[in-house]
Amino acid sequence: MDLDTIAAIATPIGEGGLAVIRISGSEAFTIADRCFRPGVARASALAAAPSHTIHFGHITRDGCDIDEVLVAVMRAPRTFTREDVVEISCHGGILPAKTVLDALLANGARLAEAGEFTKRAFLNGRIDLTQAEAVIDLIQSKTDLALRAANEQLAGKLAGRINAMRDEMVKTLAHVEAHIDFPDEDISPDTREQLLQGLQQAAAGMAALLATANEGQVLRRGIRAAIIGEPNAGKSSLLNQLLGRERAIVSHVPGTTRDTIEETANIRGLPVVFIDTAGIREARDDIEAEGIRRSHDTLEKAELILHVIDSTIRADNADEDPWGSRLNEKKAIRVLNKSDLISRPPAPVDGRADKISHRSIAVSCKTGQGIEQLKDTIRDEIWSGNIDAGMLEVAINSRHQNALLRAREATVRCADALRGGEPLELPAMDLRIAVNAIGEVVGKTTTEDILDAIFSQFCIGK
Repeated sequence: MDLDTIAAIATPIGEGGLAVIRISGSEAFTIADRCFRPGVARASALAAAPSHTIHFGHITRDGCDIDEVLVAVMRAPRTFTREDVVEISCHGGILPAKTVLDALLANGARLAEAGEFTKRAFLNGRIDLTQAEAVIDLIQSKTDLALRAANEQLAGKLAGRINAMRDEMVKTLAHVEAHIDFPDEDISPDTREQLLQGLQQAAAGMAALLATANEGQVLRRGIRAAIIGEPNAGKSSLLNQLLGRERAIVSHVPGTTRDTIEETANIRGLPVVFIDTAGIREARDDIEAEGIRRSHDTLEKAELILHVIDSTIRADNADEDPWGSRLNEKKAIRVLNKSDLISRPPAPVDGRADKISHRSIAVSCKTGQGIEQLKDTIRDEIWSGNIDAGMLEVAINSRHQNALLRAREATVRCADALRGGEPLELPAMDLRIAVNAIGEVVGKTTTEDILDAIFSQFCIGK
């Protein structure tokens, strides 16, 4: 690991009350002392200060004061990186924070790379890889459920399950390899049965974690929901209702929306990216034609479709839709809008009985009628079953999913080989593959490429 002392601005760029500049490494106190003038006469240097204390003073450069600051001194190993750490709180704003950082860099610090503070916390054993990933999930969380899931992973709930599973498989591998080393001693039927039971339990545990992958993806990045329909059906009005604010321009003139509009909303605790699209009709000009082309592209990429229909014109004849059979290939909800304008609003249809296999919800984007029911339906389409605490604790991401799939396949092959009486070298090889794949989840077996891919997602100061 690079042992340079690193520094970076740890707060977002822009105007604010405070900005924090973080320094980590063996020279953190020395570099800070070169820039720091204590506000109290005869105050001791930061390098001699007790750990976890705060000191008032000024950051200087070339003999001139840059800003009035508070400096926190934290000594290893009781820090986030398990290195000596200094955090400088200065006035917020782009120039004060940058000037303080420049002073630190001029006195021997190196600008941190993206995610380097968290990477050092991982490499120094402060956190495992799942907890490191939870840090960025925490920062990027858009809903309370996503925040809870990130906190559970940061607390080590997923790592605990993974480590326990890996420990049991290492024990099984040790048994198998012991019999390889002493070939004169055959595995007894009872011992073989115990090993098989352990492998079956491990495979079941992996399957349980893999079952949380879809929900984990929803919590972390949300899903993309395209709002489609004919001109003037109420697509932009529906977007505004779901967001709770006026985001899209609404007009009685057909074809107002000429481009896609994307906004994220919290729907029953789940992040949903809604995309308002241009209505489909015969294009009047090149700009509208491009908007319609983008609507079709959005439909292809979306994971959920909200098909808005003007119920004053038609509610049931879906065969006339210009979207064709593509709607049947995706999760979709038929939103029967303008129900306040007809004497007898269309009754909601259970998608399982509907001939086009989509649920129908009657709404009024003018009055808000049916919007809460629509949100419930969106939630049901996104997430199967109840959102329970146990699932939030271990909802895995795509990297975990890939590693666990490989581990489970190798575990099943190992069990089959052991059950079939194959030479023990074969199940041992598959078991090593499984142990290594599980170890990838928490970072016990990993490569520099994997680490770079994970930590490159972080901001510079984290």
